[in-house]
Amino acid sequence: MDLHSIKVACSSCNLRELCLPVGLSADEMSKLDHVISTRRRVKRGTSLFNAGDAFTSLYAVRSGFFKTSVTTADGRDQVTGFQMTGEIIGMDGIVQDKHSCAAIALEDAEVCVLPFDKLEQLSREFSTLQHHVHKIMSREIVRDHGVMLLLGSMRAEERLAAFLLNLVQRLHARGFSQSELILRMTREEIGSYLGMKLETVSRTFSKFMDDGIIDVKQRYVHIKDTQALAAIVSQPAD
Repeated sequence: MDLHSIKVACSSCNLRELCLPVGLSADEMSKLDHVISTRRRVKRGTSLFNAGDAFTSLYAVRSGFFKTSVTTADGRDQVTGFQMTGEIIGMDGIVQDKHSCAAIALEDAEVCVLPFDKLEQLSREFSTLQHHVHKIMSREIVRDHGVMLLLGSMRAEERLAAFLLNLVQRLHARGFSQSELILRMTREEIGSYLGMKLETVSRTFSKFMDDGIIDVKQRYVHIKDTQALAAIVSQPAD
């Protein structure tokens, strides 16, 4: 992979935050090349890694969609997040050198493999690279705090509205529509993530449709009134 290929590969991916904006020299870029040159394909329904697997690498989603999940004490799968093109998976493994969750492809996907030991070594050499790695980790912490707020203080309608807004905003940042999206996850997986029963998810979708806020056809969602969705999220509690 030459310098031009790296730039093309990173154009729609968070890897561009590790190299392109930080002004690395040709020699530094060459070293980074060796770190990110490996890619891995993951078939729909299969795992990128499972809970308990040894932690060796971070993964940048080059294409496709993933969910992360943990198994509760009573054997239930709890969805902890959804990751799309340009996002990093695998940071859960840093603290104990093993993964605490599973990452499962919701469609055929491809990831760039970032061996963590090599990434750490390069980060020590290039302070700007280290800064960007920390920035990505910080963003994950902020996102986790957002989920805690979502589950801790919001009603069902607010949770689903916030979820849809967040999803379409993240997709729009990658060049997709501001108002249309295809849900890669099932209603049941959405419910698991938002702490809602399947019936509640379906009923809330139906209410949003009846109110003229969204249009839904199977997994296709058209947000007809973004401001109305935002108003649901921001309305004061009773």
